[in-house]
Amino acid sequence: MHGTQSTNPVAPMQVSLVRAALALVVIACGLSLRWYGFPLGLSAFVVKYGGSLLWATMVFFLVGALLPGLTRTQVAAIAAAIAVLVELSRLVHAPWLDAFRLTTAGALLLGRIFSLWNIVAYFAGIILGAWLDRVVGTRKVG
Repeated sequence: MHGTQSTNPVAPMQVSLVRAALALVVIACGLSLRWYGFPLGLSAFVVKYGGSLLWATMVFFLVGALLPGLTRTQVAAIAAAIAVLVELSRLVHAPWLDAFRLTTAGALLLGRIFSLWNIVAYFAGIILGAWLDRVVGTRKVG
């Protein structure tokens, strides 16, 4: 059966490692976009929403790495729930939370200002993550 695709699912550990590696690549791309986007002449729209898109793609891969037995659809649903909750958390203003948001880590992880457009970018990022996951072949179905 030379040239045919295996029907066996990929081992969970391998799925986790591949998704973790993809998350690291996405993190590097996101940080590069945020740090070098403006100096390279990219628009504020591309830097802002590209970063949001990549953040959600990272969330998709991290959820998938932690829960390798789930289907892509299940991983996407959990990643979407996390993304929406993080965006909604921007409506909460506790002194300690606002102080954390002023740090670089806080800004990158939680963001600062609520925007419905971020949620649109997050859904696009999760779709991108699911597509990349399929291209890489961590699951045959789902």
